[in-house]
Amino acid sequence: MENLLEAAVTAAEEKLSLDTVVLDVSDLNESLDAYVVCVGRNDRQVRSIADEVERLVELAGCGKPLRVEGMSGGEWVALDYGDVIVHVFDELARDYYDLEHLWSTAPATRREAQR
Repeated sequence: MENLLEAAVTAAEEKLSLDTVVLDVSDLNESLDAYVVCVGRNDRQVRSIADEVERLVELAGCGKPLRVEGMSGGEWVALDYGDVIVHVFDELARDYYDLEHLWSTAPATRREAQR
């Protein structure tokens, strides 16, 4: 799982995502270990980040996602890797879904926003 998380975060950062956070929900959810949440500035960047996550996670030997949702819309893309789900939002969608608030008791590792 650590390789997958590192690859996902690296991919998001390489595509200049904003405010990347890893939420450790392993003690709060029986079927999931972590969420990676990040933001793209527009639909093109959201899709680009999601594509790069897929590419680097596979190169890290962690396989392809079990499911991908939202790629055509570009407001929110979810990449489901079983134990880890990567969410790439535009800014409005991140505010709307507010996963950090929903999972506020989960330990979080936050990366600095890139500008």
